Amino acid sequence: MNKKKECEELWAKNKYYVLSKSHKVYLEIRKYLKEKEIDIVFINERIQKVRDMKESKKDFSNAILHLWGYFKKKATKIEKQGLFNILEEYMGGRNNQKSVIEYINTLLKKYPNKYLQESTLLTGEKDETMA
Repeated sequence: MNKKKECEELWAKNKYYVLSKSHKVYLEIRKYLKEKEIDIVFINERIQKVRDMKESKKDFSNAILHLWGYFKKKATKIEKQGLFNILEEYMGGRNNQKSVIEYINTLLKKYPNKYLQESTLLTGEKDETMA
């Protein structure tokens, strides 16, 4: 497999996870991937870097809204309200990330999407980096 493809696959799995931790690092990796010469070590290092970051409610919420984009045309009004309610509870400190992710995973079972099913944000943090 060529380097670029390897980097893109690693990024595809981790992009929403990175976005959920740091919008800034997300943009940094996206920009890096547009360069001619790219190295998987750089991407791995950035992913490791965000693992150690503290939770950012704003960035997590932003990532969830990106994921919602995959469901918005299929999901019912009730499902949409359910997600937005649980997200609001999370933002208000009455709920945690795990419950929001579980809700998204429930939607994913009903409306499968291979791309999202491989996202480390939704599958949990198995060590997905390629050393």
